[in-house]
Amino acid sequence: MFLSLDRIRRCMTTLSFDEHGVDVVYEGIEFRLERALIEEATEKSYTDVTDHEVLKLVADHPDLTGEPRRIGDILR
Repeated sequence: MFLSLDRIRRCMTTLSFDEHGVDVVYEGIEFRLERALIEEATEKSYTDVTDHEVLKLVADHPDLTGEPRRIGDILR
C-alpha cells in the first residue's frame, strides 16, 4: 500500500511555538492557538505547558512519542 504525499501531509501535526502562541498545521489545516487560550485550557502558565499538552488540545489521539518539552524550554 502506498500513501500519497498529500495523505502524509494531512496525517502530520506541526507545532511552531513563539512567545505569543502556537502556529498549528493539523491534517493540512493551518491555525493559531493564542497564549491566553492555551493557558485557559490547561490552567497553567504558558511556559509551563508542554508540547504534548498542546498536541492533546489539537488532536483526538495524538502521537506522543518522545519526552514532553516545556514551552519555556523550547523558546530558549
